[in-house]
Amino acid sequence: MTTSHCFRFLAAFLLLLTLAAAPALMAQEAAPASSTVQDAVQKVADAQRPAAFYYAIAASIGIGCLSAGYAVGKIGAAVMGAAAEKPEIMGKAIAFVGLGEGIALFGFLVALFLYTKM
Repeated sequence: MTTSHCFRFLAAFLLLLTLAAAPALMAQEAAPASSTVQDAVQKVADAQRPAAFYYAIAASIGIGCLSAGYAVGKIGAAVMGAAAEKPEIMGKAIAFVGLGEGIALFGFLVALFLYTKM
């Protein structure tokens, strides 16, 4: 499977999950009159979250981790190749691997914000 096929598959999968999760993400709740009613409404809303909501959370973490793994694999191989020729650039170049790991962190943050409905 070539890289372009992988990216097409990933884009189609992401579009499908976005369309499946859109109704759950666009749902609005009415503001209750008191805080005790608000707590009760929140408990009912948490119990009635649709499955698409959880698919969106799983997709944000899954796609973020897959992307981070791909980035770290490509960048790590390039860093090791460059360090074999010039060992003094290893410290500077390894920071770029950390930037690839940041993609997984962003996926986790999106999932956390979805779960808490921020």
